[in-house]
Amino acid sequence: MTSVPRVLAAFDELLREAAPDRRGALWQLAEQGRELDANLVRLPPGGAVGAHQEDVLDVLLVVVAGDGRIEAGDAPLELTPGTVAWLPRTSRRALAAGPDGLAYLTVHRRRPGLTIQPPASAPAVPAPVRAPSYEGGEAPCMLDLVCPGCGRLSRDPEPVFCSRCGERFAEG
Repeated sequence: MTSVPRVLAAFDELLREAAPDRRGALWQLAEQGRELDANLVRLPPGGAVGAHQEDVLDVLLVVVAGDGRIEAGDAPLELTPGTVAWLPRTSRRALAAGPDGLAYLTVHRRRPGLTIQPPASAPAVPAPVRAPSYEGGEAPCMLDLVCPGCGRLSRDPEPVFCSRCGERFAEG
């Protein structure tokens, strides 16, 4: 089967129809088999995404509406409609919306799924002599690492803001 291009969203309609105080991801790319992730994110007037660092992915940020700034390094980078900013992986940055709020599209390579792997120096575990009849127990709870806005699992052990949608995590 051949894939065909198609329209997925009309951002002006999404922004117009969303509640004025709605913050976070208004739209997410969710197509099967995609190699990209994209999110339309809105911050209300004066809203902010606190300082954070994305260690795995470069992110392209395109301002769709409103204005604001990226705090990174010595001088803030001003954001206005049509501005395209590159947020290289490992860069530390924060976003702040102006008096009219800020709506922006983020685009990046699709994040690999999370996997649990033993540390490189983990000792070999010998097989039990007799298999136990019950191998129970609960996995560690990671709900405090799940973004309340978009559901993304944070790789940061103590997240403050989601690096995908900007939503603030509950304080622990």
